[in-house]
Amino acid sequence: MVEATSFQDIITPVHNLLRAENSTPSIAPSLTYSDDSDDQDELPQVPAPQNRQRRASTRLIAQNARDIRRITGESTAEFVQRCCGGGCCLMGGRRADVEYVDVKCPDNDAFRSLNITISECPAVLTKTAPLPKKTVSFSPVPKPQTTSITDSAISLGEPVETSAVAGTIAEAAITDTSIEPPRFVQPHPPYHVHPVRICDTRELTKSGAEKRTYHFDLDITDYPDEEGTDFKVGGAIGIMAPNSEAVVEDILDALMVPRFLRDKPVLMKTTNGRWPTVWGDDKPRELVTTRRDLLTWCVDLQSYPPTKDIIRMLAEHATDPSEKQILTYLCSAEGQGVFCDMRTGPHISISQLLHAFPSSHPPLDDLLSVLRQLMPRFYSLSNDPHEAYQMRDNKQHRLVEIAVTVHETTDWRDGSRTGVGSGFFERQARKFIEAKKAGVKNPEIYVPMFKGLMANPLAKEFKADGPMLLIGAGVGIAPFRGFVQRRLKQANCANKVWVLQGIRDSLVDEIYSGEWGVHEDEVKRVVQSRRGEGRYVQEEVRNQADLVWSIINSVDGRVFVCGSSKGMGEGVEEALIDVSIAKGNLEREEARKFWDLKKDAGQYIAETW
Repeated sequence: MVEATSFQDIITPVHNLLRAENSTPSIAPSLTYSDDSDDQDELPQVPAPQNRQRRASTRLIAQNARDIRRITGESTAEFVQRCCGGGCCLMGGRRADVEYVDVKCPDNDAFRSLNITISECPAVLTKTAPLPKKTVSFSPVPKPQTTSITDSAISLGEPVETSAVAGTIAEAAITDTSIEPPRFVQPHPPYHVHPVRICDTRELTKSGAEKRTYHFDLDITDYPDEEGTDFKVGGAIGIMAPNSEAVVEDILDALMVPRFLRDKPVLMKTTNGRWPTVWGDDKPRELVTTRRDLLTWCVDLQSYPPTKDIIRMLAEHATDPSEKQILTYLCSAEGQGVFCDMRTGPHISISQLLHAFPSSHPPLDDLLSVLRQLMPRFYSLSNDPHEAYQMRDNKQHRLVEIAVTVHETTDWRDGSRTGVGSGFFERQARKFIEAKKAGVKNPEIYVPMFKGLMANPLAKEFKADGPMLLIGAGVGIAPFRGFVQRRLKQANCANKVWVLQGIRDSLVDEIYSGEWGVHEDEVKRVVQSRRGEGRYVQEEVRNQADLVWSIINSVDGRVFVCGSSKGMGEGVEEALIDVSIAKGNLEREEARKFWDLKKDAGQYIAETW
């Protein structure tokens, strides 16, 4: 794979070589302001003309699977999973030996947003996907039967319910599903979801930032201690984020579910799998819930591309002949190409499909049988959880802090929509801010949290001693704030922690500026990609080669990397390899092996997504 570029890349290695020969290496490890560093002045300096980047006419950018992953962001297995698997890439266009029939496409915005063009399709369709097996069913809640029991020869004196569903009826009655999921939604043992109050929240980014990032102080004072594992620096909490109320209501409307049934308790039975819980055995289940709770807490309505099971389900229940023909065509061998184009484009929500084919109203239990499970989201702590407290109501409240960047993608109706987790956090933040503006002193707004991962790589490898270099971009820098807070409290470690922070523009999206500690100017270096010379954090890693090489070869020295794997994570890894080549006189494969060994030893820790 080659990338067309200009002539200037041919000259770039020559300039780099001359610059390296003329530069003076650092005498001691330090966070230097090198010639290639952005000086952070309000008015950026214009680079000399001879240092401008040049490009060649063509440049080889991919020659193996690793390079393909770097460019596409997907492994071979991930691409195969995303692909429809029907061999549509090998199929040709219209065939002369096949009879075609005209098709009338639905005339609505939702269908047009699918970006598929179908004017005709084969009269005979082959290899049509089979109707998916129904695994979920609803029935009325049975009336509980009561009897008295005796335990250890001691009569309890009061009748108790012995119905198989009595437990779930009781749990449903005491669980406020407006702030937490039903009790049967368990993330993994032994953790339980607990609603924690938002103590404070604010937007970290400013107007004009490409992405919005919010900070949250979460009150964990009343979090149950039954799990036994305390919160740790670098740990991550889990959030069972619900689908938005508007999306759930829209789908219930599209399915024509009567309003009196939406919140009415119903007995749900499953035939296999662990759903609707996240963790558990693969077995049939029987529990009491409501249709609204299932759509809100148990199925992902927007994060995954449509599957053939979903399309086939809609085709089965479509009453309009043209809609049924199109949906069936998308499930057939002849429609593989169109289906693949639709599936590999922007993520299509369930609401979008239901509005695109308005004559299809599958029963809710049938639809639940083919939807993907709603999974928990994890967020790294951005503080030292052992030192964060607030006095309120004559009581000391313990806090954990997180930063959440709002993820957005295209949407057929509103232009863009937020992700399930980040959208939930933004809605809660806006509710909190609006309540404070309205004069509410302590707004009661919650997030459903569980303790999550306190043994993830960042928390596991954080040590009290030894030098460390923290490299992050965007919200990936958040967990390092807790690292620095902890280390700067120890006088002997004040000069043993350094931060390289990659951002777009410090004027609008530098998060936690001024909140790192008293030595922030000495330990942190900010690199901007959209301001000044436009450099990325991986370039600064190369500029700080002396510091990197000294830290990684020190006793208990560690290099941490956190952020997106696409671009930043892979770029930093290549920059670290370049450092070891330059400073250790290693060949490239030897340099890769060097950092692999450092990973195994717990000295190079990369937490990317």
